[in-house]
Amino acid sequence: MESPGPSARCPVQEQRARWERKRACTARELLKTERRYQEQLGLVATYFVGILRAKGTLRPPERQALFGPWDLIYGASQELLPNLEGGRWGQGLEGFCPHLELYTQFAANAERSRTTLQEQLKKNKRFRRFVRLQEGRPEFGGFQLQDLLPLPLQRLQQYENLAIALAENTGPNSPDHEQLTRAARRISETAQRVHTISQKQKNDQHLQRVQALLSGRQAKGLVSGRWFLRQGWLLVVPPRGEPRPRMFFLFSDALLMAKPRPPLHLLQSGTFACQALYPMAECQLHRVFGHSGGPCGGLLSLSFPHEKLLLMSTDQEELSHWHHSLTLASSSQKN
Repeated sequence: MESPGPSARCPVQEQRARWERKRACTARELLKTERRYQEQLGLVATYFVGILRAKGTLRPPERQALFGPWDLIYGASQELLPNLEGGRWGQGLEGFCPHLELYTQFAANAERSRTTLQEQLKKNKRFRRFVRLQEGRPEFGGFQLQDLLPLPLQRLQQYENLAIALAENTGPNSPDHEQLTRAARRISETAQRVHTISQKQKNDQHLQRVQALLSGRQAKGLVSGRWFLRQGWLLVVPPRGEPRPRMFFLFSDALLMAKPRPPLHLLQSGTFACQALYPMAECQLHRVFGHSGGPCGGLLSLSFPHEKLLLMSTDQEELSHWHHSLTLASSSQKN
């Protein structure tokens, strides 16, 4: 029986070698991207936050609204980078975790930051001129302030992916395995909280937009506290007569039907009058036709305790999207 050659390796050794290669690659990526991230944080801290503070172009409340805890996030990166450069991955990332709350604060302030930037660029001539001057510096490489403000939230997602990859490719006997595992878990938890905050902010924007489209006393506060899913035109098919186009707004708990105000209406042109609000918990949904994916559209039947709606679309794909969204809304209310 022949003995294995000197180059033969057992499966355990091969797996360890693969882990080590992936770990080394991930570590290089973390270090490289952290250097670039810190450089960009520093550009904003130096050329925007610091100079605006010194010049007084923005009042402190406006500056805080625009940048949030930017300086503190920059400081946290300055603490992390020397550990990464020294190869202290577990120590560095676990030591970074107490600063994760800054990213939650930054996310909670993101919508306020965006609107503050828009408002100040629109009404503050000194600030507008200052921003254009700074953005023209060669250090920024063509990036605008609005491109750089989301950087911390983008970086948090990278932290999550890289920390998980490091932890997964670090052997259990490695001295920093437990530190990396704890850090990856805490970073993932923070990323999930930030995602939830971001989704709520987007939903609030949708609700504000929909509320602005609705007019009349009945519409006041109608969408408050709801979760927006989709909107669009559908044809309402009556028992007799021609189908009538109506605008529908679907929320997680209700379907709102509205009709457009007359285009010549002096005060409310371009808005919609609410006609009915249907609770999705009471909805029985059926697809009457339009299952085949053909070009002829389809028909949906929505039954409520006191009314039945037949909704038609000539666009098969659009009808499929509506069917999917209505199914989700109805089933979530019944669970």
